[in-house]
Parts: sequence; C-alpha cells; structure tokens
Amino acid sequence: MAAKNNHINYLEFKASDLEAIKQFYHKAFGWKFTDYGPEYVAFSESGLEGGFMKTDETVVNGTLVVLYHEDLEGIKKTVEDCGEKISVDIFSFPGGRRFHFLDPAGNELAVWSDR
Repeated sequence: MAAKNNHINYLEFKASDLEAIKQFYHKAFGWKFTDYGPEYVAFSESGLEGGFMKTDETVVNGTLVVLYHEDLEGIKKTVEDCGEKISVDIFSFPGGRRFHFLDPAGNELAVWSDR
C-alpha cells in the first residue's frame, strides 16, 4: 500500500537498550526488526511500522507520530503558515528526509518523505 499524504505512516519510540527492546517485542508479539546502525532499529509485523531510537535520557512520552507527505518543503511551509514551530529542521536519513514540529498543544510530531 502506497503512503498517502497527511496520513499517520510510522511510530517512533525511544529506548535506552535496543537489544532488550527487540528481544521483548519479538518474544511477546512476534515483531520483526531491521537494524540501521547502533542508534536505530525499525520494526514491522506490528500493524503499523515504526522504530526505536536509542536515547540515554529518561523516556517520558517517548512516542513520535510520523506523518507522510510527498512535498516535504510544501507541508513544512503550511505548518509554519499555521503558526506552529518547527522543532527539528529537515534532515536526511536512510530512505528519506523529515522534519519535526510542535502542534498547538505542544505535542511533537514529524513529517517524512521518500522524495
């Protein structure tokens, strides 16, 4: 199924021990994992794809909801035009690019594109 603009496409969690996370979710729920270096692991077979980013900080509200949009610069401008703050500017990662923003309640979300 192709990614659709403005749909939730990915969930990203934080974790201090990626190996423990992989073992738990695989054993408990049968999730499958793909490592992207020592700081990131993606998961599948969960109903919605996502990943875990390594952090040494205490995890509080550690879920990042990631939307998809094919025009990353355009949707970033729309978010800014709505008066919201860009918390992390556009950056590249294996498979695409993304930025993070804060919604009016202070929730951080991200938008990614494979273009």
